[in-house]
Amino acid sequence: MSPLSYTERAKYCLSSIARRLLELCDEKETNLILSADVTSTEQLLTLANQLGPEICLLKTHIDIVEDFTPYLTLELGKLAHKHRFLIFEDRKFSDIGNTVKQQYAGGMYHIAEWADITNAHSLPGPGMVEGLAEVGRKKNRGLVLVAEMSSIGALTNEEYLKNTLKIAEQFADFVIGFITQHALSADPHWINMTPGVKLQEGKDKLGQQYITPEKAIIEHHADLIIVGRGIIAAADPVIECHKYREQSWKAYQKRCQKK
Repeated sequence: MSPLSYTERAKYCLSSIARRLLELCDEKETNLILSADVTSTEQLLTLANQLGPEICLLKTHIDIVEDFTPYLTLELGKLAHKHRFLIFEDRKFSDIGNTVKQQYAGGMYHIAEWADITNAHSLPGPGMVEGLAEVGRKKNRGLVLVAEMSSIGALTNEEYLKNTLKIAEQFADFVIGFITQHALSADPHWINMTPGVKLQEGKDKLGQQYITPEKAIIEHHADLIIVGRGIIAAADPVIECHKYREQSWKAYQKRCQKK
């Protein structure tokens, strides 16, 4: 894989949001995504405010917030501006193009209005991506395709990964990268985001598998790591978040030194 810096790789991106994300990583010296899977507006805004300085992306599951109102996304946007992070709604769209287009643009969440990035399974094929792109391109949004998940027994295989990459290449001005356990391509413009990262390897009782930040970035060629419970369930999330940020950033610097 290319040992180019994030800023160097940004020059190869066709998507403006991909360029902004990569440049932001170097500006803030962080490649950490916080997965803020909490169920209340207060919890989500508190985490965004406390941990925003440590992260490049805040990943939300907006449909599990039990007291959702548009106030939440408005305030998240303010905090993103204040602390210089982008917002990633982990929607995982997976339907025909016309349906996902409506889900992305409308409904009660209006995801395209406030989420810089969202994601989708590639299973429905390129028509789904085209539907999302018709909404997202006009707003300078980006899409991440789910290639590999971190759970035991996931049904993805090599053929699925190849087809996911093929779909992404058709929409390289809108698709910015992948949720994956291993980098799908050496092309520098793809951003590989790896979930299931903890400071110690292991697994939970529901099949989630964990690898360390260094293994994800050095061995599996992840660009950004996604951490959820390892931070938000800690006794002090701020201290724990800083630990993850430091370890993942050191791993990135180590990779870049291989030039």
